[in-house]
Amino acid sequence: MKKSEVPQDSGRIVQKGSREMYYAVDEDGKYTTALSTGWEAKNIVQDHTMEVLQAEIDQAKADVKAGKRSPVYYYMLLTRMDVGVLSGYTGFWQWRIKRHFRPTVFNKLSDDRLQKYADAFDITVAELKNFKGD
Repeated sequence: MKKSEVPQDSGRIVQKGSREMYYAVDEDGKYTTALSTGWEAKNIVQDHTMEVLQAEIDQAKADVKAGKRSPVYYYMLLTRMDVGVLSGYTGFWQWRIKRHFRPTVFNKLSDDRLQKYADAFDITVAELKNFKGD
C-alpha cells in the first residue's frame, strides 16, 4: 500500500491515545513506515472480539457464583490468559490448573498454591478465596 493510502479511521487506538505503525511504499517506491489512527475493518473485528471476551468473562462470573467453577477460571479469563499462559506463570501443569477450576478441588488448595495464582492475577489470596466478582 502507498504511504498516502494508510488507513486513518478512528477507533480503539485513537481512544487510547496511540497510533499503529504500518509499512508502506513512499513516492520513490521504497518501503517506509507510516502511522495510522486505525482501520475500519480491524476496528470491527477488535470490537467483536472484545464483546465475545466480555461475554465469556460474564458467564465465568455467573458460573463461579453458582458454584460451577472456581475463581481461578474467572480470573484467568479476566486477565486475558489461557491455561497454557497461566501454567507458565504458576509453574502448575495444565491438567492441574483444569482440575483447580472445580470448586471442590479449589477449596482444598493450600495457601502456597493459591499465592501462585494470586501473584499471576495480581490480586491477594483473600480476594481469590472470597470471590465477589465486582
